Amino acid sequence: MTTSAHHGMDPIRHPSLLAWLTERREAFEAWAKQTGAAGRLDFGAGSLDALEARLRDTFTSDVEIRARRLDPFVQGAVWYLGEAICRTRGTVWKYERDADLPADAPMPPLFAPGAPTGVLDTPCVALPENGPDRALYPLNILCRALVTQDELGEPLEEHLRDALAENYLDEEENEDEVDLGEE
Repeated sequence: MTTSAHHGMDPIRHPSLLAWLTERREAFEAWAKQTGAAGRLDFGAGSLDALEARLRDTFTSDVEIRARRLDPFVQGAVWYLGEAICRTRGTVWKYERDADLPADAPMPPLFAPGAPTGVLDTPCVALPENGPDRALYPLNILCRALVTQDELGEPLEEHLRDALAENYLDEEENEDEVDLGEE
């Protein structure tokens, strides 16, 4: 049972998530034209390369993407990346409760306009049986594609297509384990 289910809300059928998904599907054609890559947007790895190129042309940093996360282009990119992951990996969209929220706190609105960008108010994709700890957050993946250094100043090179790999989360966890072992 996922965290959200403990609070009476099915994370796959959250009303705000369903409304957002419908809105994004309906806006897809116009969004695709805006990307300049409409003919290449087939939800495959190559289309993620085209989206990443547009992200890099449009934004200078992950901070800028987060600051503009409510813009139609970013909203469409979040949806498109999440859809590509769902179609490739068999995951589903979810709106999960942030584990750091007190149990009696209400769920924040999806993409809350006034919320600080660190608040977990964005949808994720995960296998139906997995909770938020095994989920991928498309907004975070979009941002990571523009991060060029880790906290220690080491170079990073992540690409949107990396999220399509079955072991995308596993590689990240293994790196954390190695980092912990070296400390």
